[in-house]
Amino acid sequence: MITVLIRVTQGPEALAVTLSALVPAVADGLVADAIILTATRDEAIAGVAEAAGATLVVAPVLSWQDAAERARHRWLLCLEDGDVPQEGWIRALDRFVSVNGERYSRARLRRRQGPLAAIRAAARALWAPTIIRAGDLVRRDFVQGGAKSGPAMHLSATIERDPAFS
Repeated sequence: MITVLIRVTQGPEALAVTLSALVPAVADGLVADAIILTATRDEAIAGVAEAAGATLVVAPVLSWQDAAERARHRWLLCLEDGDVPQEGWIRALDRFVSVNGERYSRARLRRRQGPLAAIRAAARALWAPTIIRAGDLVRRDFVQGGAKSGPAMHLSATIERDPAFS
């Protein structure tokens, strides 16, 4: 089972879109819980988090480490509000955790992007290969700084932004 970490920057509507995309993974037993990370206390976001049974963390800096401290499971899926994992993501994450969980500390869902965004992403991967970004599945000890990792293993599944929140 995994914990999903969701950073909120777009608002409660984008958060609801991402949480609703996780429902099949909850039903399949892959996602156990969610932690919502927001910079300021917002009643609408708190209401969405409560309705979903998620833990709300308010922290001035939206770092994955702040949310990872509250995680109950070893594996964390990092998402931004408005992210929507695409078909096949549940199987890809489940297989990665069960088959490669001891060899790797990080995997990444693919993002469909234009050529300029792809070049920027490749440059980031060269200069900062250990930076965690939305779409990464990481072990909690890696997020908390206790493990080392090379480049992320790329998974066959994709993640996209909901067009309303791009």
